[in-house]
Amino acid sequence: MEVHQLRYFVAVAQTGSFSRAAEQCHVSQPALSQQIQKLERSLGHRLFHRLGKRVALSEAGRLLLQQAQQILTLLENAERQVKDFDQLAHGQLTVGAIPTIAPYVLPDVIQAYTRRFPQVELLIHEDLTAHLVDAVGTGELDLALAALPIHDGRLVCEALFTEPLLLALPRQHPLAARRRIALEDLRDERFILLDEMHCLGEQILAICRHEGCHRIGCRSSQLTTVQALIALGQGISLLPEMARAADNDGQIVYRPLAGGDYQRTVGVIRHRDRYHGAAAVQFLKLLRERSKRPKRG
Repeated sequence: MEVHQLRYFVAVAQTGSFSRAAEQCHVSQPALSQQIQKLERSLGHRLFHRLGKRVALSEAGRLLLQQAQQILTLLENAERQVKDFDQLAHGQLTVGAIPTIAPYVLPDVIQAYTRRFPQVELLIHEDLTAHLVDAVGTGELDLALAALPIHDGRLVCEALFTEPLLLALPRQHPLAARRRIALEDLRDERFILLDEMHCLGEQILAICRHEGCHRIGCRSSQLTTVQALIALGQGISLLPEMARAADNDGQIVYRPLAGGDYQRTVGVIRHRDRYHGAAAVQFLKLLRERSKRPKRG
């Protein structure tokens, strides 16, 4: 059993395809297939069921997969620790974030980080929560910012701060002058929401449905578009405090909602077993220092 064979085996298991695994591993498909066959002969068991163009793990393959992933993680950790030895943060750091957090939290952290560690190549990737979880779980990302809770045994989830979800109204709205507003006062109002593909959009929609607010005027994939439509008097919404802090136009009134604890928790996720070098440790330190609460405008 050789390390490159385990890498090929894990790639096939994750992609479900010999051709995609070969592309991912930068080898020809015949070469990859030959190494998988050698691995199977050395173990005395078939590791995959060949189902036309698709492959599925056999029982023996499922037994090997977890161990192979652990072995490759240990080897990767050893390599990264040696490269990190006696060095300040160097190399490359890949950080993910969901779109409803990235523009509000990351710029300030990135500015401070690149000023302190200009030698680190910092790559930022915005995506939906499910994609970020998979990318951190497979090692494509070192860290990611997302809304918690996230339940995945591969990951460590660390809460950074909790922020309220605020009612956002056009300044001319009749309710804008009131200091105390409950969701039950909004059942006839037209809501403008984020798409449900965003975890925040799904959370806010669930709150609205639970409280009997069923008039959904439109949805958008961007918080800034939701804010622009509210400012034009097209409806109301629930928005995170960090979006309010970044809104300097004065066309929207933000009010806390009475009668409920409407909030979200923002956190950072990282792989439980993978080694995190100096570059990641320093980025985490800055996140903890600067993200305890959203910036206020």
